[in-house]
Amino acid sequence: MATYLLVHGAWHSGQCWERVVPLLASAGHRVSAPTLTGYGEKVHLLSPEVGLDTHVDDVVRLITEGAMTEVILVGHSYAGLVISSAANQIPDRIAHLVYLDAMVPEDGETAVDVLPVAQAQIDRALQSDSGWRIPPLPEFPPPMGLFGVTDPADVAWLRTMLSDQPVRCLQQPVRLDNPAVDAIPRTHIHCVVGEPEGITRRPVPAIQPNGDPAQVWELATGHDCMITAPVELTDLLLKLGY
Repeated sequence: MATYLLVHGAWHSGQCWERVVPLLASAGHRVSAPTLTGYGEKVHLLSPEVGLDTHVDDVVRLITEGAMTEVILVGHSYAGLVISSAANQIPDRIAHLVYLDAMVPEDGETAVDVLPVAQAQIDRALQSDSGWRIPPLPEFPPPMGLFGVTDPADVAWLRTMLSDQPVRCLQQPVRLDNPAVDAIPRTHIHCVVGEPEGITRRPVPAIQPNGDPAQVWELATGHDCMITAPVELTDLLLKLGY
């Protein structure tokens, strides 16, 4: 039995994994898909003080208080930053890092360093009436849709779980200064349909920090693959089970 911890990205909630969790669980694995502070059912906790560090603490606390070990830690989109810093704090509990169409940072980087277009979101938030709220991205024509979701019923469902993103999530730096984190194997899963213009994915180095060859898989679907291709995503994740 493996332990999967699925971490949602910006604006979403843990509900977005609803189609993946039962598939992993039915294969005999332990699965957790928490909602980070300030989103979904925790939207009442949203404030200007919520940032990347808050979400890292959410994940670290869940793992330590749940006595989880050998965790396959999956981070979608913005959560690539979250899982990186979380693994830096508790590398002995992490068996594998999965960057699911995610930001992949280096030590000390912020979201803007990884994805420069995020600066425009920060600027708009700072100049808005709130001074800190970043609303969800709008829906675009297919194949981009709403975070890569184009089916009308799925778009309507996705809208029910979206909420604002605190600007501090994009401003606080990732910490990857623990040498032990380099030993953790990594897998990158790229969603290759409907990639937005102006967003350039960082090339994955040929060699992982642990010295192994890079492992990069592709899914022929949009960004929110847990909604649009849950079976295909689950099949990939099951390859990592220990």
